[in-house]
Amino acid sequence: MIYDLIIIGGGPAGAAAGVYAARKRLSSLLITNAFGGQSSVSDKIENWIGTVAISGEQLAENLRSHVEAYAGDCLEIRKGEWVTGIKKEVELVTVTTDKGEHQARAVLIATGSHQRKITVPGAEKYEHKGITYCASCDGPMFSDMDVVVLGAGNAAFETASQLLAYTKSVTLIHRGDTFRAEPITVEKVCQNPHMCVIKNAEILEVKGDAMVSSIVYKDKISGKVVELPTQGIFVEIGQLPNTSFVKDVVELTPYDQIVIDPRTQKTSVSGIWAAGDCTDILYHQNNIAAGDAVRALEDIYVTLRTK
Repeated sequence: MIYDLIIIGGGPAGAAAGVYAARKRLSSLLITNAFGGQSSVSDKIENWIGTVAISGEQLAENLRSHVEAYAGDCLEIRKGEWVTGIKKEVELVTVTTDKGEHQARAVLIATGSHQRKITVPGAEKYEHKGITYCASCDGPMFSDMDVVVLGAGNAAFETASQLLAYTKSVTLIHRGDTFRAEPITVEKVCQNPHMCVIKNAEILEVKGDAMVSSIVYKDKISGKVVELPTQGIFVEIGQLPNTSFVKDVVELTPYDQIVIDPRTQKTSVSGIWAAGDCTDILYHQNNIAAGDAVRALEDIYVTLRTK
């Protein structure tokens, strides 16, 4: 069977695309390992528009049920299938998975990304027990607490700025001597009296009981080992887009993000669109990813129906 559209991914972008594709009566196949995306592991999400608070597990369930409500004549869902490659041919795009091949006139890549994680002792044990990778999702739960941000780029300083609005204090720890963030952002955030910056620090361990209670680091200049009390650790050391299967197919940034036209979500290859955290857009959020997918679907529909 040749579909109008194959959607790859089951996070907010993939789910939004599935719903819109079905409503537009495009014969579509949605391929995903699981629904929900990165936020599915969050205890509480308070910025998903239209819902005051929702768990990541419930958000994933809502996305799945919404998409499955449209399954039928126009939309087929293959859950638990892994995409391993894409090949653009003259008029069609072939998507290869671990279970076979599928062809379509258009493909939307919405595979998201995953956070680069810290790997020191205690990090895995306290993930989601004080260690978090989403300030927007989890930050308000740390009101009036002393928290730590790990990182040196714009995302780290933006996270610190956000946390300063409701935490007792924020300490940003960086392994190097200089920051990658824009100087004006660094200056503005560091002016806050509740903000502290520690440079040249090597993280050694995360400690705690039921929840995180401290982080241990070594001063790389003096060699001194310090145990810093904290109730929360926000990790912002970079994201890794899930795009390995499209290397050498579409244009990628040096960070392996898919380069898109932000007006249409088109990639460098005709017939292939991309949306959400796997792309080179500036900001990454659930709501933005869903909106990007809707924009892509509008363009895909016009493209397919006007050929």
